[in-house]
Amino acid sequence: MSLGEIWAILRRRWYFVVPLTLLSLVCGGYLYVTVPVSYQSQSSVTLLDSSAVSRLPPTFGNPISNAGGSLIVTADVLIRTLESNDAAKELRGRGVTDPYTAGFAPTADSPLLTLSVTGTDRAKVLRETNTLTEFAGEQLKALQAAAKVPPAYFVQTAPVVLPQTPVAKSKNRYQDIAAVVILGVVSAFLLSILMEGVAVVRRRRHAARSVAPRSRDARAPVRVRRGLLGRRVDATAVLTVYLVLALFIPSNLALPALGGVGTPANVFALLGLLWYLATWLGGRVLPARGTRLARVAMCVLGLAVLAAYISDAARESSHAEVLGADRGLIGFLVWVSLVVLTSAGIQERGRLDVLMRRVVVLGSVVAAIGFYDFFSGTNIADSIHIPGLQTSVAQVSVMDRGAFTRPRATTAQPLEFGGMLAILLPFAIQQAFDPVRRHLHWTRRWGPVLLIAGALPLTVSRTSIIGLLLVALVMVPRWQPARRWAAIGVMTASVAVFKVLVPGLIGTITGLFASFLSNSDSSTQARTVKYSAIVPYLEEHPLFGRGFGTFTPDRYFFTDNQYMLTLAEMGALGLLAMLVLFVAGIHQGGAVRRLARTEADRELGQAFFASSLVALVVSATFDSLSFPMFAGLFFLLLGAGGSLLGFVRGEAAGAAEPAPARTTEPQLPQLVETR
Repeated sequence: MSLGEIWAILRRRWYFVVPLTLLSLVCGGYLYVTVPVSYQSQSSVTLLDSSAVSRLPPTFGNPISNAGGSLIVTADVLIRTLESNDAAKELRGRGVTDPYTAGFAPTADSPLLTLSVTGTDRAKVLRETNTLTEFAGEQLKALQAAAKVPPAYFVQTAPVVLPQTPVAKSKNRYQDIAAVVILGVVSAFLLSILMEGVAVVRRRRHAARSVAPRSRDARAPVRVRRGLLGRRVDATAVLTVYLVLALFIPSNLALPALGGVGTPANVFALLGLLWYLATWLGGRVLPARGTRLARVAMCVLGLAVLAAYISDAARESSHAEVLGADRGLIGFLVWVSLVVLTSAGIQERGRLDVLMRRVVVLGSVVAAIGFYDFFSGTNIADSIHIPGLQTSVAQVSVMDRGAFTRPRATTAQPLEFGGMLAILLPFAIQQAFDPVRRHLHWTRRWGPVLLIAGALPLTVSRTSIIGLLLVALVMVPRWQPARRWAAIGVMTASVAVFKVLVPGLIGTITGLFASFLSNSDSSTQARTVKYSAIVPYLEEHPLFGRGFGTFTPDRYFFTDNQYMLTLAEMGALGLLAMLVLFVAGIHQGGAVRRLARTEADRELGQAFFASSLVALVVSATFDSLSFPMFAGLFFLLLGAGGSLLGFVRGEAAGAAEPAPARTTEPQLPQLVETR
């Protein structure tokens, strides 16, 4: 369905569009007038160890300061105490009636706490922040006194930032207004399209009952030259625009009213879902056959997300966690739109091939940007500023490891950069060997492979190397011996080339794995500490979790493991749904490989198999689905695998059907021409 047709439907159903749109605008204006402006004041407090700890501690020691060997654990105990019901009651008795939060300071590796109070009275908020800061120190002393710790061994609190003058916080207000307006406009859109679909079905039934013979004098319809709005739009075109927005606009830039999920790519993906619903309800398209597995896996994940959302609403969660759960629902809808557009929206095999080529080409451009970042020691994304978009997360500085700058191109972090390239590498290799593309110059076929595979070691991370090895272990054994040995030779030569062109890089990477195996790496030790620190949160809500999108780093800490994060946010049900998602992608690739009739399709199925397996494994090395670019590409590839499986199943079913028997026709006498 073209944009012009959608606009014509909205004009015909104006009696739905106009009233609902005006009602949403009126409700938004009412909220703007009636909802008061919120003010927030913050203070920062750090924990200082006692001077007596520097000497040999006595046998009784201090169980709080020595817990886990780090004051970060002590800070976590204090945060839990401040957020308990008893502490809230005592604070209300002291006049702190507005919502308050206590958590770790963002991007802090030390026991630095941020205390904040939000309310509508500026003077009262400032008083409450002072009270909360003093109360934090009293609670820490009370905890240690209850443990019978001598005063000489008390951990002390020291204000680093005194309670600040309250500042206006209009983001939540604008989010509520935007939610009401968007809900009204979307409702008007869907209702109009639904009624148009009902009308189309009725007209078809009426035409079927009263079919009139076509007049011989009926003229052929005159072709009207279509403008921009009259051009047909398909799922491949919509997804191409999404890929451009997702890969080339830094993911930290978002619309202020929508928070971190309000990136231009996510907003466009939601609009693409509305376009598909309009086309489907209007009777212009049907979901592609044999592509149900990817959408069923998304339904399983949706059940886990909804259960976690209800779990968050049932407990006494903070306002920040409620907003995080809402953002989680929006992010899940973005994932649904990508899977639906790719698995159900692509109706022709040729358009799927076009989409996969575009994915590889755009990914290779991002890899080329990574090369620039590595050799220039900068990050090009830091210089990108788009009017109307604001940074939704703290700016990530240029990261290095050893003597090398770790590139991230337009991604949020080098780990996301490496993971994203690792799941794209199998498709770049498959397209390079595709017989259909053999007529192209070798640079067009092998250029993306060189860029994507070459950028993976530059991230100087174990995640990238693991992904690279997995791709090789899955794809190389399936090749013919000649190609297999040639690939092994190329990989061996590549190691030598890197040792010459980038001295020290191979040694740094091997040192990473050696320190990991010997458990002497600081990064590995930090992750191990986080695994033990997350256990109490898992025990609180083991089945449904705390709420999808609520375990944020600014309030808790980075898990660096998607499975641990899923357990904390969605519990055991969410972890099962996540595994179903990855296994569905692996199964789709394997099924394509078994059912394919051509070698090119078998290699494409193996590429989907390898990509999903890489996503399954590397998700244990970083919280993969928390990064928008990696998550968007993963769900797009998941839906593309379902679409390919549907086409392959259709071809296999067509080949299995017996040819219709020819009916013997009576032989007519043949006329012989005589001269």
